[in-house]
Amino acid sequence: MIKVVLDTNVVVSAHLKPDGLERLVLNLALAERIQLHISTEIFEEYSQVLHRSKLKINPDWVDESLQLITAHAKMIMPTRVLSVSPDEGDNRFLECAEEAQADYLVTGNKRHFPKRWKTTRVVNAREVLEMIMPDLQR
Repeated sequence: MIKVVLDTNVVVSAHLKPDGLERLVLNLALAERIQLHISTEIFEEYSQVLHRSKLKINPDWVDESLQLITAHAKMIMPTRVLSVSPDEGDNRFLECAEEAQADYLVTGNKRHFPKRWKTTRVVNAREVLEMIMPDLQR
């Protein structure tokens, strides 16, 4: 199964744009068509950001989404601490991707990440969908 790590901006966009590509990627993960990997730090960031009042996302929907993520994602315990990204928080996503040996780290902000980290390609939602669609059609 294709293994992914989703940056927080992808999860937020999935909630703000119901018809967006980010929502499709998140839905594929929640349907377990692709395997979402998270760490405790990533899940906490998802929760903190999705609960921000300025985003105006229904808190009940946020709680339901977080429960679905918990139920369908694979929790990873990274063993290395990285300092690769200029944005310190983004290093948690690279750590998770490395530990999970993820195929893709999906982000809306590729400039904060290297193009590839170990076995993981850093892509946006459109790119990952273009690459995984042939596998999903099997």
